[in-house]
Amino acid sequence: MPAVNITLQPRPIDPSVDHEIQAIVSGVSTGETCNTDLAAGPWDFDIRPGYGPGASMGDVIPTGSPRQGELPQEYRDASDEELDARIRAAKATLGERVVVLGHFYQREEVVQHADYVGDSFQLANAALEHPEAEAIVFCGVHFMAETADLLSTPSQAVILPNLAAGCSMADMADIDQVEECWEQLEDVYGDMDQADADGLVPVIPVTYMNSSAAIKGFVGRHGGIVCTSSNARTVLEWAFQRGRRVLFFPDQHLGRNTAKAMGVPLEQMPMWNPNKPLGGSSAAELADARVILWHGFCSVHRRFSVDQIDKARAEHPGVRVIVHPECPMAVVDAADESGSTDYIRRAIEGATEPTTFAIGTEVNLVQRLAADHPEHTIFCLDPVVCPCSTMYRIHPGYLAWVLEGLVDGEVLNRITVTSDVAEPARLALERMLAAKPPAAPAADWENAS
Repeated sequence: MPAVNITLQPRPIDPSVDHEIQAIVSGVSTGETCNTDLAAGPWDFDIRPGYGPGASMGDVIPTGSPRQGELPQEYRDASDEELDARIRAAKATLGERVVVLGHFYQREEVVQHADYVGDSFQLANAALEHPEAEAIVFCGVHFMAETADLLSTPSQAVILPNLAAGCSMADMADIDQVEECWEQLEDVYGDMDQADADGLVPVIPVTYMNSSAAIKGFVGRHGGIVCTSSNARTVLEWAFQRGRRVLFFPDQHLGRNTAKAMGVPLEQMPMWNPNKPLGGSSAAELADARVILWHGFCSVHRRFSVDQIDKARAEHPGVRVIVHPECPMAVVDAADESGSTDYIRRAIEGATEPTTFAIGTEVNLVQRLAADHPEHTIFCLDPVVCPCSTMYRIHPGYLAWVLEGLVDGEVLNRITVTSDVAEPARLALERMLAAKPPAAPAADWENAS
């Protein structure tokens, strides 16, 4: 599914999460946010270690994670209206020399300037459609910009407006930990390249798109593959055709939910905790494993609960509950459906009758869908406004800064992947591209028994 262009029209529901947070903090709204610091500009947190306020604020950030330098004062002081005008003027000046990509989870004030809106891989593919662009400004997080650099041409510069926009889940599996895990698995399984009588090697590594380029490179070197939330089942099927078992990282929930739906018993899905010998399992448990799950998670999707679903059903009889597969297994089991961000969008677009939707994913997307589809009632399962900490680090001030830098001939915040990592990482991505899932229209839910 390609990324989508969004034509913004006046909407009866305000799609801006920032406006809602400002109203809560000022006392105009009686709503609740997880951290009142979200009302401040993200530059207030650039000099501090950590992911910043929001869903990931409690996660431990690795030492040496990218930090953003000080944003010039003129961008910090500019009004919303001034930033909007400056961004539009810079884009008009640059024309086809630049393409701006906006992830579904970006704040509305950034998305309105994006040439394409989509999930991480849709946007990386959108960049491929514009080889004439000298620069790709990726309004997302660090691993997404790395993926765009892997797939774009060498002459194109990929820019991340705020270098502090990382991803706590991607950071939960670093290359040193994964290499150490592989060595310990070799001690259990023997030669990892030696196929058994059925032609299967001991382990095929599978990494979620939400991982660093270094991790993607590791997977490429060891016969593995990348997956997205929309093709995880197809990728696991590909892996099981080649390996006796799968090492799946960094998101345990996507791996567990996908493998469970394929019939893999939970007892054959041990967790690998990188801080424990053999990940905290015995050699016998690992020998019996089908899917070894890395101890990682998305802090946005971990906020959703079965209690929230029960409350939604009690207050809205007939509600259609859709959650992201990064949610915990109990939440996915309690929902009517689970699917990628693009699946959620298409499910709502495909509903032909007015419907009440309770959505378990990042609040910026939910708020935007509610504004775009006033024919439906759409709300976030989590009543507390708590956006992704790192997506929220991208602000119009940073977008204006990097675009005006390009106008002045300066490339700011360029993201590059070294050639030794890029080659095997591209191989893992190419394997994913070749493993296409069967088409399954989201509207099938309406006809399900």
